[in-house]
Amino acid sequence: MIFVIGEILFDIFPEYERLGGAPFNFAYHLKHFGFPVRFVSRVGSDKYGRKILDRIEAAGFDPNDIQQDDAHPTGTVQVQLDNQGIPSFDIIPGVAYDYIKFKPEAHTDHLRNADIIYFGTLVQRTHQGFKQIQRFLHHKRPSTKSFYDINLRPKCYSDEVIVASLKNTDILKLNTDELQKCKHVTGIDQNDDSFIRTMMDQYSLNIIALTKGEDGSELHTSTASHSAAPTTVVSVVDTVGAGDAYAAMLAAGILKQWSPQKTLAMAAQFAAQICAMAGAIPESAEFYEPIRPQMRNGE
Repeated sequence: MIFVIGEILFDIFPEYERLGGAPFNFAYHLKHFGFPVRFVSRVGSDKYGRKILDRIEAAGFDPNDIQQDDAHPTGTVQVQLDNQGIPSFDIIPGVAYDYIKFKPEAHTDHLRNADIIYFGTLVQRTHQGFKQIQRFLHHKRPSTKSFYDINLRPKCYSDEVIVASLKNTDILKLNTDELQKCKHVTGIDQNDDSFIRTMMDQYSLNIIALTKGEDGSELHTSTASHSAAPTTVVSVVDTVGAGDAYAAMLAAGILKQWSPQKTLAMAAQFAAQICAMAGAIPESAEFYEPIRPQMRNGE
């Protein structure tokens, strides 16, 4: 089972709205790949919160895992796209997902049954969020792999959060900008390859996945490093959620014990497919029908 904690929100584009939030996107993809997933978040008692609860249940998630907040609104993000479909985000503060609570009676058993626990940085932007997410992580069993999709957003993280999260991480996914930020936070001045090895040793990481945009991506393990070229997108609508799609297929590859090359290829391909549509998740579950057989090939 995959246990996912974090934000669910509405991305507000100039002409439309889409459900999103990196943890939700990650959970949604894996659910539609056929994995058992528990997704824990928090929404307000407002129109967006009601829409989310309806969508959660329709997608097959347990709505009881979504906490409801009468004091804070559901998360929203104002999204602007440049002429290449690359987004900039205005992330609204003081929203319901900032107040997710660890509840031992509801969460302990799920954490003990999880193969992977996924978390990110945005949900830890407040002291409250940081303490609660760290509580989740400290209650997992030793054999559960923690997957940290660092996903840094301006003014939504601190060095303390990054370091504490790395100390509780087995699988790290980040991009080239975030790799440079990790160098700054740790105070280690090395070339990228050397720094990745240093970080794996310093934080006892099992896997680092590095996305490099037009330069493809890399997968680093304790024994080897692998790289893959990007998949060409014929027509980019926007790149919102591409990293989350990559992370979801990466997790699938790890759980299914694919070869590093298959994992990289499948992750890049799926991210490219998300770039060819509006928003971070497809409007119809039919989107996944041709993908699942590809995931089974060669197993």
